Amino acid sequence: MTTTREEALNKVGELIQDVKFAMLTVTDEHGHLKGHPMTTQDVEFDGDIWFLGGKDTEQVRNMGARPQVNVSYSRPDKGIYVSVRGAASLVENRAKLEQVWSDFYKAYFPEGIDDPNIQLIRIEADGAEYWESDGKVRSLIGLAKGLLTGKEAKQGENETVNL
Repeated sequence: MTTTREEALNKVGELIQDVKFAMLTVTDEHGHLKGHPMTTQDVEFDGDIWFLGGKDTEQVRNMGARPQVNVSYSRPDKGIYVSVRGAASLVENRAKLEQVWSDFYKAYFPEGIDDPNIQLIRIEADGAEYWESDGKVRSLIGLAKGLLTGKEAKQGENETVNL
């Protein structure tokens, strides 16, 4: 199936829109992968994913040195799993910061939106893979049917897209 960039962006955006937390995986100075839970920003997915981090954190230093990252989303209750690959950039943009800021972040940045430690992180997605099923019960029924009949279980849709 051939998917246009716009269709791919819409599909990935639809799948991740209600996922509040994601795992951002970076590569450390030893070449090891390291995941960090991050709060997803309430902005429409247009190929970019935005996060806030601390300038003084290991993950921000790692992204500055090795920008290739992965962002994973899951909603097991809905049978949705998404993996997005891309390049991270550390951005200074007051207007964007105001767009994504919420008082929730005061727990991490005590000085509020003017905290000098705030770092905007932009992930420019270049591809994604997603898995989508009809939900847990239906997936389990499909798996059971596959086991009983010896045929491959239908587990839903799996697609890799370029962004």
